[in-house]
Amino acid sequence: MTELNWKEKFKAQQIYMILSALFIASLVVSNLIFQKFFSWDFFGLYTFEVSVGILPYPVTFLITDIISEVYGKKKANQVVTTGIFASFFSLLIIYIADAVPATVWSPIGNSLFEKVFGATAIAVFASMVAYLLAQYIDIQLFHFWKRLTKGRHLWLRNNFSTFLSQFVDTFSVLFLLCSFGKIDWELFGDLLLSGFLFKVLIAALDTPFLYAAVYGLRRYFDLKASEELQYQEI
Repeated sequence: MTELNWKEKFKAQQIYMILSALFIASLVVSNLIFQKFFSWDFFGLYTFEVSVGILPYPVTFLITDIISEVYGKKKANQVVTTGIFASFFSLLIIYIADAVPATVWSPIGNSLFEKVFGATAIAVFASMVAYLLAQYIDIQLFHFWKRLTKGRHLWLRNNFSTFLSQFVDTFSVLFLLCSFGKIDWELFGDLLLSGFLFKVLIAALDTPFLYAAVYGLRRYFDLKASEELQYQEI
């Protein structure tokens, strides 16, 4: 590959930062909103019962797959690690906000704030354990399939890596939330099935977006099939 000029290096870093920002925002928000659950009838075939926190979460796997494909394994692991610090920092802010007493005229009082965000500590802990396992498994499997297929069949490594990692993520977070008493054990099986199937469906649907993003980036940076960006940051 031809060495990138300073303008292309700057653009590569800029795109990476945007992807990282979307990744971190999706991760943090999913931990904050997880206590609301909803049902979705999928054309009469199956009724999903899942947390709204699951809505932004598949975005994180899409982004790590884009980064893995274009920027490489090291950059993908880097954004995952950054997401851990962002989540714990958000938890610290919530603790401080909860400790500060509300005024008598505050639209959101102490009890309501605690009810909404009180379980966030457990959620973040459960999510982080599941997140670490799932994301690192996803990245490892993505590059395993990439080596095995010699850079071909992007759809295969996107879906096969995500399917297993999403099961690990769903199982781990529900197991921990049930263990801490935040969710009844009798709901475990149904929520596991709903959560996993929902994530599998979203992973399959996001494949065209992955292809579009990878195609656009490869074309812009003149990368060959399976080639990754190699450059020193400016």
